[in-house]
Amino acid sequence: MPFATLDGIKTHYVKQGSGPPLLMMAPRAFDSTLQSWKHGKWDEINAVEALSKYFTVIAYDRREAGQSGGRLELLTWKVFAQHAKLLLEHLSIERSFVLGVCMGVAVATQFASLYPEACTALILAQPVGGHRWKNRMHAFFNRHIAYARQHGLDAVRARAKGLNFMRDPEAGPWATTITNDSGFAERFVKQDLDAYLRLVRQSRDVMFPDTFVSGPPPEEIMTIDIAASIWPGDDASHSTSSAQQLRELLPRMEYWDLHPDKQTAPDMLARLIEFKNTIEMRGLPPSPPMPGPAMPPLPSS
Repeated sequence: MPFATLDGIKTHYVKQGSGPPLLMMAPRAFDSTLQSWKHGKWDEINAVEALSKYFTVIAYDRREAGQSGGRLELLTWKVFAQHAKLLLEHLSIERSFVLGVCMGVAVATQFASLYPEACTALILAQPVGGHRWKNRMHAFFNRHIAYARQHGLDAVRARAKGLNFMRDPEAGPWATTITNDSGFAERFVKQDLDAYLRLVRQSRDVMFPDTFVSGPPPEEIMTIDIAASIWPGDDASHSTSSAQQLRELLPRMEYWDLHPDKQTAPDMLARLIEFKNTIEMRGLPPSPPMPGPAMPPLPSS
Protein backbone atom coordinates (compact mmCIF):
# COMPACT_ATOMS: atom_id res chain seq x y z
CA MET A 1 0.00 0.00 0.00
CA PRO A 2 1.34 3.44 -0.91
CA PHE A 3 2.38 6.39 1.20
CA ALA A 4 1.98 10.12 0.58
CA THR A 5 3.52 13.08 2.39
CA LEU A 6 0.73 15.53 3.21
CA ASP A 7 1.82 18.83 4.74
CA GLY A 8 4.92 17.08 6.02
CA ILE A 9 3.01 14.10 7.49
CA LYS A 10 3.68 10.64 6.07
CA THR A 11 0.32 9.03 5.30
CA HIS A 12 -0.45 5.37 4.69
CA TYR A 13 -3.44 4.82 2.39
CA VAL A 14 -5.10 2.59 -0.16
CA LYS A 15 -7.05 3.54 -3.27
CA GLN A 16 -8.89 0.81 -5.14
CA GLY A 17 -12.09 -0.01 -6.99
CA SER A 18 -14.17 1.90 -9.49
CA GLY A 19 -17.11 4.22 -9.35
CA PRO A 20 -17.59 7.44 -7.38
CA PRO A 21 -14.95 8.16 -4.73
CA LEU A 22 -15.65 7.08 -1.15
CA LEU A 23 -13.41 8.53 1.56
CA MET A 24 -13.46 6.10 4.50
CA MET A 25 -12.80 7.50 7.99
CA ALA A 26 -12.21 4.45 10.12
CA PRO A 27 -13.65 3.50 13.52
CA ARG A 28 -11.86 2.62 16.78
CA ALA A 29 -11.34 6.18 18.01
CA PHE A 30 -7.62 7.17 18.00
CA ASP A 31 -6.73 3.81 16.46
CA SER A 32 -8.26 4.85 13.14
CA THR A 33 -6.35 2.77 10.59
CA LEU A 34 -6.84 0.52 7.61
CA GLN A 35 -6.80 -2.40 10.05
CA SER A 36 -9.75 -0.89 11.92
CA TRP A 37 -12.02 -2.06 9.11
CA LYS A 38 -11.13 -5.64 10.07
CA HIS A 39 -13.17 -5.54 13.27
CA GLY A 40 -16.79 -6.30 14.04
CA LYS A 41 -19.46 -6.10 11.38
CA TRP A 42 -17.19 -4.21 8.99
CA ASP A 43 -14.91 -7.24 8.91
CA GLU A 44 -17.90 -9.52 8.27
CA ILE A 45 -18.49 -7.80 4.94
CA ASN A 46 -14.75 -7.23 4.25
CA ALA A 47 -15.56 -3.53 4.04
CA VAL A 48 -12.76 -2.20 1.85
CA GLU A 49 -13.07 -5.03 -0.67
CA ALA A 50 -16.87 -5.04 -0.68
CA LEU A 51 -17.21 -1.29 -1.11
CA SER A 52 -14.57 -1.29 -3.87
CA LYS A 53 -17.15 -2.99 -6.08
CA TYR A 54 -19.32 0.12 -5.95
CA PHE A 55 -16.91 2.97 -5.22
CA THR A 56 -13.35 4.10 -5.74
CA VAL A 57 -12.40 3.53 -2.12
CA ILE A 58 -9.89 5.78 -0.37
CA ALA A 59 -9.03 4.40 3.08
CA TYR A 60 -6.12 5.53 5.20
CA ASP A 61 -4.38 5.56 8.55
CA ARG A 62 -5.35 8.86 10.15
CA ARG A 63 -2.45 11.01 11.31
CA GLU A 64 -1.04 9.85 14.66
CA ALA A 65 -2.35 6.33 13.94
CA GLY A 66 -1.08 3.16 12.32
CA GLN A 67 1.74 3.69 9.86
CA SER A 68 0.95 7.36 9.32
CA GLY A 69 3.04 10.05 10.97
CA GLY A 70 2.06 12.98 13.11
CA ARG A 71 3.11 16.36 14.41
CA LEU A 72 3.29 17.93 17.85
CA GLU A 73 0.51 20.49 17.63
CA LEU A 74 -2.94 21.05 19.08
CA LEU A 75 -5.11 18.10 18.05
CA THR A 76 -8.52 19.19 16.79
CA TRP A 77 -11.20 17.84 14.48
CA LYS A 78 -10.05 20.48 11.99
CA VAL A 79 -6.49 19.18 11.72
CA PHE A 80 -7.85 15.65 11.17
CA ALA A 81 -10.27 16.92 8.51
CA GLN A 82 -7.52 18.94 6.81
CA HIS A 83 -5.38 15.81 6.67
CA ALA A 84 -8.20 13.97 4.86
CA LYS A 85 -8.71 16.83 2.40
CA LEU A 86 -4.99 16.86 1.56
CA LEU A 87 -5.20 13.16 0.76
CA LEU A 88 -8.01 13.80 -1.73
CA GLU A 89 -6.01 16.62 -3.29
CA HIS A 90 -2.96 14.35 -3.56
CA LEU A 91 -5.13 11.86 -5.47
CA SER A 92 -6.66 14.64 -7.65
CA ILE A 93 -10.15 13.87 -6.33
CA GLU A 94 -12.37 16.93 -6.20
CA ARG A 95 -15.50 15.42 -4.65
CA SER A 96 -16.27 12.30 -2.67
CA PHE A 97 -18.82 10.42 -0.63
CA VAL A 98 -17.59 10.38 2.98
CA LEU A 99 -18.11 7.43 5.32
CA GLY A 100 -17.37 8.10 8.99
CA VAL A 101 -17.71 5.43 11.68
CA CYS A 102 -17.36 5.86 15.45
CA MET A 103 -14.95 8.78 16.04
CA GLY A 104 -14.63 8.97 12.25
CA VAL A 105 -18.08 10.61 12.29
CA ALA A 106 -16.57 13.60 14.08
CA VAL A 107 -13.91 13.95 11.39
CA ALA A 108 -16.49 13.45 8.63
CA THR A 109 -18.84 16.16 9.90
CA GLN A 110 -15.93 18.55 10.36
CA PHE A 111 -14.77 17.72 6.82
CA ALA A 112 -18.25 18.49 5.46
CA SER A 113 -18.38 21.76 7.41
CA LEU A 114 -14.99 22.93 6.13
CA TYR A 115 -15.14 21.56 2.59
CA PRO A 116 -18.78 21.26 1.45
CA GLU A 117 -17.71 21.50 -2.19
CA ALA A 118 -15.65 18.31 -1.73
CA CYS A 119 -18.41 16.27 -0.09
CA THR A 120 -21.00 14.46 -2.22
CA ALA A 121 -22.86 12.97 0.75
CA LEU A 122 -22.24 11.68 4.27
CA ILE A 123 -22.71 8.25 5.82
CA LEU A 124 -22.44 8.69 9.60
CA ALA A 125 -22.43 5.36 11.45
CA GLN A 126 -22.50 4.96 15.24
CA PRO A 127 -21.28 8.47 16.20
CA VAL A 128 -19.55 8.87 19.55
CA GLY A 129 -20.66 11.17 22.33
CA GLY A 130 -22.42 11.29 25.66
CA HIS A 131 -21.37 11.51 29.29
CA ARG A 132 -19.61 8.15 29.49
CA TRP A 133 -17.70 8.78 26.25
CA LYS A 134 -16.47 12.16 27.48
CA ASN A 135 -15.40 10.63 30.79
CA ARG A 136 -13.56 7.84 29.00
CA MET A 137 -11.63 10.18 26.71
CA HIS A 138 -10.73 12.56 29.52
CA ALA A 139 -9.53 9.59 31.58
CA PHE A 140 -7.22 8.51 28.74
CA PHE A 141 -5.68 11.96 28.41
CA ASN A 142 -5.41 12.34 32.18
CA ARG A 143 -3.63 9.01 32.57
CA HIS A 144 -1.05 10.12 30.03
CA ILE A 145 -0.64 13.52 31.67
CA ALA A 146 -0.06 11.88 35.07
CA TYR A 147 2.42 9.38 33.64
CA ALA A 148 4.42 11.99 31.73
CA ARG A 149 4.49 14.35 34.71
CA GLN A 150 5.71 11.62 37.05
CA HIS A 151 8.18 9.81 34.78
CA GLY A 152 9.21 12.37 32.12
CA LEU A 153 9.27 12.33 28.33
CA ASP A 154 12.11 9.81 28.06
CA ALA A 155 9.88 7.32 29.86
CA VAL A 156 7.02 8.11 27.48
CA ARG A 157 9.30 7.37 24.53
CA ALA A 158 10.43 4.11 26.13
CA ARG A 159 6.84 3.10 26.77
CA ALA A 160 5.74 3.75 23.17
CA LYS A 161 6.10 0.32 21.61
CA GLY A 162 3.66 0.53 18.73
CA LEU A 163 0.55 0.39 20.91
CA ASN A 164 -1.92 3.13 20.08
CA PHE A 165 -3.25 5.63 22.63
CA MET A 166 -6.46 3.59 22.88
CA ARG A 167 -4.60 0.46 23.97
CA ASP A 168 -2.01 2.13 26.19
CA PRO A 169 -3.23 5.56 27.33
CA GLU A 170 -0.07 6.23 29.35
CA ALA A 171 1.93 6.25 26.11
CA GLY A 172 -0.10 9.23 24.84
CA PRO A 173 -1.70 10.32 21.56
CA TRP A 174 1.66 10.44 19.72
CA ALA A 175 2.73 6.90 20.74
CA THR A 176 2.67 5.37 17.27
CA THR A 177 4.49 8.35 15.76
CA ILE A 178 7.23 7.98 18.38
CA THR A 179 7.53 4.31 17.42
CA ASN A 180 7.51 4.86 13.65
CA ASP A 181 9.70 7.97 13.36
CA SER A 182 13.04 8.12 15.18
CA GLY A 183 13.50 11.78 14.27
CA PHE A 184 10.13 12.65 15.80
CA ALA A 185 11.05 10.62 18.90
CA GLU A 186 14.25 12.63 19.34
CA ARG A 187 12.39 15.92 19.05
CA PHE A 188 9.68 14.65 21.38
CA VAL A 189 11.98 14.06 24.35
CA LYS A 190 13.77 17.43 23.92
CA GLN A 191 10.67 19.58 24.25
CA ASP A 192 9.68 21.38 27.43
CA LEU A 193 7.59 19.08 29.63
CA ASP A 194 5.27 21.77 30.97
CA ALA A 195 4.56 23.09 27.46
CA TYR A 196 3.86 19.55 26.30
CA LEU A 197 1.43 18.87 29.14
CA ARG A 198 -0.42 22.10 28.30
CA LEU A 199 -0.71 20.90 24.70
CA VAL A 200 -2.18 17.57 25.81
CA ARG A 201 -4.68 19.25 28.14
CA GLN A 202 -5.73 21.71 25.44
CA SER A 203 -6.19 18.89 22.90
CA ARG A 204 -8.36 17.00 25.41
CA ASP A 205 -10.54 20.02 26.11
CA VAL A 206 -10.90 21.14 22.49
CA MET A 207 -11.84 17.70 21.20
CA PHE A 208 -14.06 16.63 24.09
CA PRO A 209 -15.41 19.80 25.72
CA ASP A 210 -18.82 18.40 26.67
CA THR A 211 -21.21 15.47 26.30
CA PHE A 212 -22.53 16.54 22.88
CA VAL A 213 -21.84 14.37 19.82
CA SER A 214 -18.12 14.63 19.05
CA GLY A 215 -17.18 16.86 16.14
CA PRO A 216 -17.89 20.47 15.23
CA PRO A 217 -20.22 22.48 17.50
CA PRO A 218 -23.99 22.48 16.91
CA GLU A 219 -24.04 25.81 15.10
CA GLU A 220 -21.59 24.40 12.53
CA ILE A 221 -23.50 21.15 12.11
CA MET A 222 -26.66 23.09 11.32
CA THR A 223 -24.94 24.70 8.31
CA ILE A 224 -23.96 21.37 6.69
CA ASP A 225 -26.36 21.40 3.74
CA ILE A 226 -25.26 17.98 2.50
CA ALA A 227 -27.30 14.78 2.28
CA ALA A 228 -26.51 12.48 5.20
CA SER A 229 -27.45 8.98 6.29
CA ILE A 230 -27.29 8.55 10.08
CA TRP A 231 -26.97 5.12 11.74
CA PRO A 232 -27.37 5.11 15.52
CA GLY A 233 -25.28 3.29 18.08
CA ASP A 234 -26.31 2.28 21.58
CA ASP A 235 -23.50 1.70 24.05
CA ALA A 236 -21.20 3.55 26.45
CA SER A 237 -19.25 5.25 23.65
CA HIS A 238 -21.69 5.32 20.73
CA SER A 239 -24.70 6.81 22.49
CA THR A 240 -28.05 6.86 20.73
CA SER A 241 -28.38 10.48 21.84
CA SER A 242 -25.38 11.36 19.65
CA ALA A 243 -27.12 10.07 16.54
CA GLN A 244 -30.30 11.85 17.59
CA GLN A 245 -28.42 15.12 17.94
CA LEU A 246 -27.17 14.78 14.35
CA ARG A 247 -30.71 13.88 13.30
CA GLU A 248 -32.01 17.05 14.92
CA LEU A 249 -29.40 19.39 13.46
CA LEU A 250 -28.49 18.20 9.97
CA PRO A 251 -30.88 19.85 7.50
CA ARG A 252 -30.79 17.04 4.87
CA MET A 253 -30.70 13.60 6.36
CA GLU A 254 -32.24 10.17 6.59
CA TYR A 255 -32.19 8.23 9.85
CA TRP A 256 -31.91 4.45 10.10
CA ASP A 257 -34.30 3.96 12.99
CA LEU A 258 -33.08 0.47 13.83
CA HIS A 259 -31.30 -0.71 16.97
CA PRO A 260 -27.62 -1.53 16.29
CA ASP A 261 -28.17 -5.14 17.38
CA LYS A 262 -30.47 -5.52 14.40
CA GLN A 263 -28.15 -3.74 11.94
CA THR A 264 -26.60 -6.81 10.31
CA ALA A 265 -23.45 -6.59 8.22
CA PRO A 266 -25.26 -7.39 4.92
CA ASP A 267 -27.96 -4.85 5.78
CA MET A 268 -25.30 -2.21 6.45
CA LEU A 269 -23.77 -2.78 3.04
CA ALA A 270 -27.18 -2.75 1.35
CA ARG A 271 -28.17 0.43 3.17
CA LEU A 272 -24.99 2.20 2.08
CA ILE A 273 -25.40 1.16 -1.55
CA GLU A 274 -29.06 2.15 -1.58
CA PHE A 275 -28.12 5.57 -0.19
CA LYS A 276 -25.45 5.95 -2.90
CA ASN A 277 -28.01 5.12 -5.59
CA THR A 278 -30.52 7.57 -4.15
CA ILE A 279 -27.99 10.39 -4.13
CA GLU A 280 -26.86 9.65 -7.68
CA MET A 281 -30.42 9.55 -8.97
CA ARG A 282 -31.99 12.53 -7.24
CA GLY A 283 -30.17 13.58 -4.07
CA LEU A 284 -31.84 13.79 -0.69
CA PRO A 285 -34.47 16.49 -0.10
CA PRO A 286 -34.51 18.62 3.02
CA SER A 287 -35.66 16.66 6.06
CA PRO A 288 -39.19 17.32 7.39
CA PRO A 289 -39.37 18.86 10.84
CA MET A 290 -38.97 16.30 13.63
CA PRO A 291 -42.28 15.56 15.40
CA GLY A 292 -42.85 17.27 18.71
CA PRO A 293 -45.48 18.99 20.80
CA ALA A 294 -47.33 21.81 19.14
CA MET A 295 -46.44 25.32 20.19
CA PRO A 296 -49.14 26.78 22.49
CA PRO A 297 -50.95 29.82 21.09
CA LEU A 298 -49.56 33.16 22.09
CA PRO A 299 -51.70 34.97 24.67
CA SER A 300 -53.82 37.75 23.29
CA SER A 301 -52.79 41.23 24.28
